[in-house]
Amino acid sequence: MRLGVIGFGIMGERLTRAALAHESGEVSLAGVWDPSDAAMARLSGDLPAAHAAADPENLIADSDCIYIASPPETHLEHARAALAAGKAVFCEKPLAVDLKDAAAFAREVEAARIAVNFVFASSPAVAQLRTWIAGGAVGPVESLEIEMGFAVWPRPWQHDAVSWLSKRHQGGFTREVASHFLFLTRRLLGAMVLDSASTTYPEGDGSETELHGLLTAGGIPVRISGAVGQTEESDMNRWTLKGKNGSVRLCDWSRAQRLTDAGNWEEAPDAMPLEKARPLILKGQLDKLAALTAGGPASDFPLASVQEALEVQQIVEALLSA
Repeated sequence: MRLGVIGFGIMGERLTRAALAHESGEVSLAGVWDPSDAAMARLSGDLPAAHAAADPENLIADSDCIYIASPPETHLEHARAALAAGKAVFCEKPLAVDLKDAAAFAREVEAARIAVNFVFASSPAVAQLRTWIAGGAVGPVESLEIEMGFAVWPRPWQHDAVSWLSKRHQGGFTREVASHFLFLTRRLLGAMVLDSASTTYPEGDGSETELHGLLTAGGIPVRISGAVGQTEESDMNRWTLKGKNGSVRLCDWSRAQRLTDAGNWEEAPDAMPLEKARPLILKGQLDKLAALTAGGPASDFPLASVQEALEVQQIVEALLSA
């Protein structure tokens, strides 16, 4: 699979580096394009082995699959162009800024080779949670809680994207972070229905600073909360599943834990911080993407579908409009 990358922000750079480092021979980098001269200069300076494409049209022509890591309002423009050229597509979330356009797109691409980048599709920690759940560690599920906290928003490493990530139109932690945990919820528990929510915004056009919501997933009650400025941690998150037999949780993106009989949270023996888990996650995403591009069979835990992404986005936007 020759991968073309549109957008050289944080996520574009991460997958570009992962493609360059991929060792199986099944993935190579066709090139990278970003409309920003500064981004392209950074590409040439930091990753001279990566081809800097002249424009998105040439990049699409030279690629088997296009990864779209540009700001959300441009996602569908690039996705439609790549699909029209017969290429596979790997799109960042959310699908679009306009929910109606996202829904129309989902109908357009039912048979297309396309997936959306929700990282928990290839997470070793999620694989461990699934093993525990299958082994009866949770038993009949009773509830789920999703908690998020940020010292500031955007997070310090997202400075280059502050122009849109900090704004109500495209940004905010609910779209950027909560969506991943809602995807995991949808994948493991079932269809989601929002019951109630409250969201706090600052003056002006800034993104949300606090969020509380109640929903169900597959009929299971789910509580979700998030806040900016109420913790000193740059990025705190917990996804806690409770059942009749016990509880398991995912902490800080990459640590699988389960509750012992003594009431303590015990970490999986091979748990690792996100910095060590991220290369494994990116390689897993690329391996699954290469199989999708080649038209091969899906894995037992495939990349996120457009329909799943649409359902997540519908819940996200309902939370934000509460």
